[in-house]
Parts: sequence; structure tokens; C-alpha cells
Amino acid sequence: MKKFISSVGLLLMFLVPFCAMAQQGSLRDQIAAIAKTSKGIVGVSVLGLESRDSLTYNGNTRLVLQSVMKFPIALTVLHLVDSGKLSLDQLVHISKRDLPKTYSPLRDKYPKGGVDVSIRDLLSYMVSLSDNDACDILLKQINGPKAVQDYMLHLGIRGIAIRASEADMASSWELQYTNWCKPLEMNILLDIFYKGDVLSKANTAFLNKLLTETTTGPKRLKGLLPAGTVVAHKTGSSGTNAEGLSPATNDVGIITLPNGKHMAISVFVCNSTDDEATREAVIAKIAKAAFDYYSN
Repeated sequence: MKKFISSVGLLLMFLVPFCAMAQQGSLRDQIAAIAKTSKGIVGVSVLGLESRDSLTYNGNTRLVLQSVMKFPIALTVLHLVDSGKLSLDQLVHISKRDLPKTYSPLRDKYPKGGVDVSIRDLLSYMVSLSDNDACDILLKQINGPKAVQDYMLHLGIRGIAIRASEADMASSWELQYTNWCKPLEMNILLDIFYKGDVLSKANTAFLNKLLTETTTGPKRLKGLLPAGTVVAHKTGSSGTNAEGLSPATNDVGIITLPNGKHMAISVFVCNSTDDEATREAVIAKIAKAAFDYYSN
């Protein structure tokens, strides 16, 4: 009997990791199948923040960042707040010159400029509303994209490149390609942010709140998830050129699972000729497959 029990125990030791690998393989196959329906390059990185179970699909491919860059920009700004070089209550004077025509709820509210807006509120506009003018105003406060790049390197993140502002990208179609990231590296950044390794406890909570309040991309990561699922995320979207090419349809973030655990996920759809609904559906389907897997 003891030999039988020992044999069963030994068998279970081998079967449990095999089953886990098989399940992960099933998720990888699902992601690959969804990605292949896209007329573009799909990059995915998924990480169980408690289990540390991870997988990637084109995870080390350089893909266009677009407004996902506002997450590392916000981290840089809040790092400077933690360092005492900036204050959340610090007011920034905004002139009409600071508000060029682009996607900007800030500009919609103050079309003539001539107002003082706090760093706190600019961060809210930039992150939760993906405001382009607020982004560039904050970049000016920290001496440009180089400050963000330097901070990423300081954190050990070498797979994220931020070299162009929103105004730069608006001036030239090709410049958007100078801002890129590897999905795996974005997930590493999400992970260290979530663990509180980047910012103070107060500013980690503040940025998480802003990410949770994101209004853009409701049909991407959140698109197929159960109503009420908490998703702290940042989207990125390019324009579409005359040939029907869209360099970036992205969404990255941290999803709270029904079991109380969390999943970091980064999904990038790059250089696609699909329509927007199809591109967003790819992200939503991948997020739902990962959500189901990590909820078990």
C-alpha cells in the first residue's frame, strides 16, 4: 500500500506541472489563433502578478507605442514629484500657444489658454483622457522625452524608446515609429509599478486611480470582460493613412481577476490594414482568453 501511495504521489508530481504547461500551451494557441486573424503584427505579453505565470507572443518585437507612452511619462513626472523636484499642486501657466489643434479635452475646455492648471490635473488629463496637449505640456516641465528615456534606463527598462512628443509625431508620419516598445518590457514596467518599486505608496495609488479612470478604448482590454471588472490601463492609437495602414492600436494594463488576483497584459496591434472594430476585437478577444485562464 505504501508503495502504491508513493507511486501515485510521484505520478502527481509529474502530472501537475504537465497539466499547467498544457493549459498555458492552450492559452498560447488561442492567442496565436486570434493574432493570425489580424492583417498586421500582434504583440502580446501576459503575467500573473501573484502567480508569476507568464507568456508572450511576439513579446520581443519592437512595436509602435503611440499614447501608451503616457504611462511611462506619468511615471517619470511622479518620480520627480517623489524626488521633490515637482509638486502635484504646482500650477503651470498655459497659453494658447500650448494648445495646438489635436485631441485635447484640455484645449476644448480652455480654447484661448490663459489659465493655470496643476500638475495633478494635467496628469489626469494626460492619463485618464489621453490628452495630447496635456502630455506635451508635462513633457516641457521635465525637459522633454529624453528625461523619460533616461528614467526608463534608470529602471533597467531597455525595451521602451520615447524620443518624440505628440507635436513631433503630428508633424511627421514617420516620427511615430521612433517611439516603440517591446510588449514584454511594457509588462515588466507594469509589474514593477504594481509592486510599488517605482513610486511612493501615495503616488502609486494616485496613478493606479488615473489608469482605472481611463475613458479611451472601452472595446479593447475591457471589451469582452464581465461588467464591473477593474482595469487600470492605458491605450494608444495612431491615425490611418491613405493606404489604410494603422501603425498602432494598443492597450496595456492591470486587470483585477474574480479570484482577487491580478494580471498584467500588454497587447499591441501594429501596422494593420484591418478596420478599427477588427483591431479592437483582436485585443478584446486576447484579453478575454487570458482573463479566463488566469481566473482559474
